Amino acid sequence: MKWLKAQVIFESTDFEMAEDYISQVFYDLGLSGVEVADPLMTPDEGWGDGAVSKPEFHSVCGYFPCHDNLSRILGRLESEVAELGRHHDMTCRIMYQNTDDEDWAESWKAYFWPIRLSDRLVVKPTWREYSPEPSDIVIEIDPGMAFGTGTHATTMLCARMIEKYAARDKTMLDVGAGSGILMIAAAHLGAKTVYGVDFDRTACQIARQNLLLNHISHDRFLVAVGSLIDCIGGKPDMIVANILTDVILELLITLPDIMNPGGLFICSGIITAKSPSVLARLLGHGFLVLEEAMQEGWSCMVSQYRGIDA
Repeated sequence: MKWLKAQVIFESTDFEMAEDYISQVFYDLGLSGVEVADPLMTPDEGWGDGAVSKPEFHSVCGYFPCHDNLSRILGRLESEVAELGRHHDMTCRIMYQNTDDEDWAESWKAYFWPIRLSDRLVVKPTWREYSPEPSDIVIEIDPGMAFGTGTHATTMLCARMIEKYAARDKTMLDVGAGSGILMIAAAHLGAKTVYGVDFDRTACQIARQNLLLNHISHDRFLVAVGSLIDCIGGKPDMIVANILTDVILELLITLPDIMNPGGLFICSGIITAKSPSVLARLLGHGFLVLEEAMQEGWSCMVSQYRGIDA
């Protein structure tokens, strides 16, 4: 299949805010992932042999399939990006480039290096070398076109909370599974069964491949295309959602239906300025917030379901 790469290059006094707003435009147009370029980015392992040069500009990229509705979608993209420039402190320009499936997947490899998520968890791309510490749990990942590489602060925050709040012997559901990193982390930390749901069929396929790559047996996981309640028949002990704030707020309306009292809910993808609205919604739906952690302008909350009448 042919794809069109749309790259929004931007300037702003608040790059994180601009990145989030532009990413949201792509999500609203139906994409499940974006590619972010940051000239200030430096991998933990440094820029080694064979690495690409640093990006020249801050940008957010999305990939659209070339079909009959593409011109309408690009018109919306250009209109909404222009609207952002008028209402926020940013200037943007859009560049387009035709690409193939293979080009899209391979472009990730140049930027993806081993990264430590927590005290024990390390994400390593399959094509890189890494010498683990004795206590390390190494997660092998080939993100393909699912765009989940573990490098984002929200993924790190979730991984640390999964490790801290003991996934051992629990059932865990990952809402928005992406490339399966958090499912694999929970399984390696001793979770009994891990479930994942994602609306993107490609992401689900890649998550399954990565789970098997990390020697998680078929009887310990299920990845399904669809919504939260479609995935499993029972009620999980732990639910993790590393998604957008607005989606978390909607999720909290139905979340109590599939949670037992005492169940844990870990959510991230929350811009710190929006964390009060998530906190209020959690409290209003029977959750007790146990902890909130922040990193690079993002918030992650751990809460325990106590019941609506608690």
